[in-house]
Amino acid sequence: MENFNIYNYKHIHMIGIGGISMSGIAEILVNSGFTVTGSDASQSDITDKLIQNGITVSIGHDFVNLRKANLVVYSAAIKQDDPELVEAHKFNIPTIERGDFLGQITKLYKDTICISGTHGKTTTTSMVSLCFLEAEKDPTIQVGAILKPINGNYRVGNKDYLIIEACEYVESFLKFFPKSEIILNMDNDHLDYFKTFENIKNAFIKYVKLLPEDGLLVLNADDDNCLDLAKYTSAKTLTYGINNKDVNFLAKNLVCDNRGCYQFDVYKDGLFYDIFKLSIPGVHNILNALACIALCDAYSLNVDSIKNGLFKFSGADRRFEYVGSYNGFTVYDDYAHHPTEIMSVANACKNIAHNKSWAIFQSHTYSRTKLLLEDFAKALSNFDNIIITEIYAARETNQSGIKPQDLVDKLVSSGKNAIYIEKFEDIAKYIKENAEEKDIVFTIGAGTITKLGRMICN
Repeated sequence: MENFNIYNYKHIHMIGIGGISMSGIAEILVNSGFTVTGSDASQSDITDKLIQNGITVSIGHDFVNLRKANLVVYSAAIKQDDPELVEAHKFNIPTIERGDFLGQITKLYKDTICISGTHGKTTTTSMVSLCFLEAEKDPTIQVGAILKPINGNYRVGNKDYLIIEACEYVESFLKFFPKSEIILNMDNDHLDYFKTFENIKNAFIKYVKLLPEDGLLVLNADDDNCLDLAKYTSAKTLTYGINNKDVNFLAKNLVCDNRGCYQFDVYKDGLFYDIFKLSIPGVHNILNALACIALCDAYSLNVDSIKNGLFKFSGADRRFEYVGSYNGFTVYDDYAHHPTEIMSVANACKNIAHNKSWAIFQSHTYSRTKLLLEDFAKALSNFDNIIITEIYAARETNQSGIKPQDLVDKLVSSGKNAIYIEKFEDIAKYIKENAEEKDIVFTIGAGTITKLGRMICN
């Protein structure tokens, strides 16, 4: 990739253009003067929006536009025997995987701000984005979920600032060219790839080393693993925390309302900075907000822009998202697919006035379910009633023989009210018949479980 120059390619064809990241890349390319075409296996709101914005998108294979292209970009979901990819090789058209290409996109900007960590990337990327918008910095944004204020998962702004969610899976964030990094936390995840936590930490060490000397590193000082990263860069380092008092940005005097949302004082280097109020629940979001505040202050955003941006942020798609109500109980949907994230949902739930809590959980990948079974059971046990549905396979086949009932058995053995129901239709029926007024129901997981909340409320 050292000699790759994106400006050598005028017509770029994208296989899997309807993906959450690919679609954002397509819009950035068009705005930068490239001709972009693409194909996707299925029609969606995203492909419709791309077409409305003048991009040629084919549902199914598009060999005509592919043969006209100078470069073919393909998403990670595309197999090497995909007919369009085979065709590109046949006609000697250069190809590049989405992660590699996105890294090259980051080079187009004067200042690329990368938000990473095992948990909270999407929320914190959204927070930073809204603060920069509030300060009228006109940033380009790429985030891993639909963000209502920008009406999508991306925004094309000027070439000064690119604010981007940087994922550690398969070490894809090592392909970026960051000027600034926020590292929120490190936890055992994606062990199908990393195998050990030590490998996860080594990936973050390599990531930190990408920063230039005049760059910025923002670290969560409440996470001991994060603090250690500062020694691997000569870039300026800022720390934040709630429990660790030896930080640059400290949250104190936390006050929670009946929606689970916090107001808190922020101290910068020991001096009072300002009072902040969030519109999303959970103490974990105070840490996300502190990361945002530290970075935005370093970029000289005025405090009112930061306060207003954070207060206006009402949550990204599928992050403690209110779905609706039915017969007096409320339904929320959350993307949580790791025990730590489920614990954050459970803790936020405790601060919301309710009767009984329900967790409907769809585990994401067999390997994660197998490796973290005990931790999943421990996190889910914080809810009054638990329903486990089928495991979402994603990219995997079930080689370990893990079953949803294994998780149910763990929960039942610890005295919890847990059952397995396979089909969403049956779960919706069960909830409608058993949830009571003032109960709170969560659909939890990174897969198709997001459909269920609307089925319940319909």
